[in-house]
Amino acid sequence: MTLEYNKNSLSACTSILVGKKASIGGSTMIGRNEDAKPSWPKHFVVHEFEKFTEHQKFVSKDNGFEMKLPDVRYKYTATPEWTDEEGLFEEDGYNEYGVGMSATESAYSNQTVLGVDPLVENGVSEEAMLTVVLPYVKTAREGVKRLGEIVEKHGTSETNGVLFSDQNEVWYFENGSGHYWVAQRIPDDCYAVVANQLAIQEIDFSDTDNFMFKSDIQEFVNDYNLNPNPEGFNFRKIFGTSDMSDAIYSTPRVWWGQQEFSGKTDESPESQELSFIKKPNRLLSIDDVQYYLSSHFQGTEFDPLNKSENNKRYRPISLAKTQESHVLQTRPDLKPEIACIQWLSMGVSSQSIYVPFYMGINDTPEEYKIGGLPYDDKSAYWTYKLAGILLDGHYQELGKMYQDTQKNINITLRQMLRDFDIKALGQDEEQLPQFLTDASNKMAETALTSYKELIAKLITSSTDFSSLNFKTDMNL
Repeated sequence: MTLEYNKNSLSACTSILVGKKASIGGSTMIGRNEDAKPSWPKHFVVHEFEKFTEHQKFVSKDNGFEMKLPDVRYKYTATPEWTDEEGLFEEDGYNEYGVGMSATESAYSNQTVLGVDPLVENGVSEEAMLTVVLPYVKTAREGVKRLGEIVEKHGTSETNGVLFSDQNEVWYFENGSGHYWVAQRIPDDCYAVVANQLAIQEIDFSDTDNFMFKSDIQEFVNDYNLNPNPEGFNFRKIFGTSDMSDAIYSTPRVWWGQQEFSGKTDESPESQELSFIKKPNRLLSIDDVQYYLSSHFQGTEFDPLNKSENNKRYRPISLAKTQESHVLQTRPDLKPEIACIQWLSMGVSSQSIYVPFYMGINDTPEEYKIGGLPYDDKSAYWTYKLAGILLDGHYQELGKMYQDTQKNINITLRQMLRDFDIKALGQDEEQLPQFLTDASNKMAETALTSYKELIAKLITSSTDFSSLNFKTDMNL
């Protein structure tokens, strides 16, 4: 069964991937904004290791996709939807072996390719990918291989990009049609930013250390005369799109990141020739990655918060439809439980806080496991959303107070994380999980408490902004 192509039916995200030699301190980092609906809460959970006595099977509530699963499921973290009525959408997390995964970056295939290898209506989709891959792999490379095998066997209902990382490698996976896929390792000294387009360019089929792909993809392209170029194998140009929607909606986000991290150039924000892989002009920090995912073309005429003529021309990176944003930072020379930090920002990233959670936790705070529709004042998601909503109408008057609060919380969290890192090294194996859980909960509590105090200030300061105000003329 094939799926009707609809470029407007999928969610839209923005991603960043950083190799270990491109970062300060040697961390690998992958991050993404999950953009779908302006009011659709997310939760944060831990699935413990399980060895099942009966054979396991995954069945999607989203599109009916189903497959058998291994009897052993490794521990992993995830950020599922508040309800599973439309599917799980677990999206991002770490497993106990320190493999990070973020799924997915929605992309689009051209009609020529889909005419010969259509999308499969009940194939694997964003809703299921993390759930059927992350708990069953021990390295990022294994994650790419497993997902590729699933796409080949079951097909996929969407064109997607998927991020994988471990302590040594960062990989970006893309499927370009119902069954064909490629993946590229991000060079250690490079980074990539991706925004709703197929991004991978030239494939070196002889370099299996840095490229993975469906084994017959070259024959497939040749048999159906799909390559528009007489030489080379540019995956983006063969399988992807290149239209005005890409130029306005997608490439400006890539352009902005590359201008920030590799230096200013005369390239156009609407260029269809921007490189996938780039070298930064400095070592990138966790602050840089979070800044990118929280950005909205600040410093340019395209910032929606400006009043310039072009302030609404391009779709910003951080926008109101962000459900959650995450950065998976895997630090070197530490055991996975401590090395892997899942920085999680609930709601709109530019208005929220990235809270660090150790991979070695055995549970998440109660506020991160609750919250649905309508608004729930006990939910972490809704707390961060409420603060942003109170700010939205009065950026000019309240923006400085808001940004100062964010800066102070960020400084505090980084100090706390550094102190907990040192103390964690002194914990024995039995004590460590509870220590990391308590530490992560304390950092989450600190951020939430500060935001509740911020909300009180925003409400108090907003009381005089009513349109029903009237300034009395003292001469009357």
